[in-house]
Amino acid sequence: MAFMSENVQTAVEEYGKITFADEVVAIIAGLAATEVDGVAAMSGGFAGGFTEMLGMKNLSKGVKVEIGEKEAAIDLYIIVEYGVRVPEVAWKIQENVKKTVETMTGLDVVEVNIHVQGIDFEKQTKKDKNSNDPEKIEVEDPKS
Repeated sequence: MAFMSENVQTAVEEYGKITFADEVVAIIAGLAATEVDGVAAMSGGFAGGFTEMLGMKNLSKGVKVEIGEKEAAIDLYIIVEYGVRVPEVAWKIQENVKKTVETMTGLDVVEVNIHVQGIDFEKQTKKDKNSNDPEKIEVEDPKS
C-alpha cells in the first residue's frame, strides 16, 4: 500500500496538488460504515439537521473528519442493532472505512474512532411480534 501512496504523491507533486473537502471524506466514510452488518444508523446529533429539514439526506451524518496534507483521522458516531457483538462490528467498520477512504483518496487513514451512541431495538421488536412462540403471542381478552 505504501508503494501506491508514493506513486500518488509523485504524480501530485509533478502535476499539482489534490485536496479533498472534509465533507467528501465524511461521505465516503459514512457510506463505508453503513455497509457493515450490525450498523443500524449513523447518529448525527452534532451534524447538519438543516439539510434533513429540507428533505435531503445528509450522507455525512454521524461523521467527523480531520484531514491533513497526507493523513486523515475519522470519528464515527453510530447506532448498532440489538444483539450484535459491538466490538466485532466496530472492528469491521474500522477496517472497511480505512480501506475505502485510502483507496478512493490516497490519504493515509491514521485513526478510525467508533463512538456507539445507541442500540436499535426495532428489528428485535418486529421479530418478537412475528414469533410463533406461544409465550410471546398476545391474545385479546374476549370480554373487551
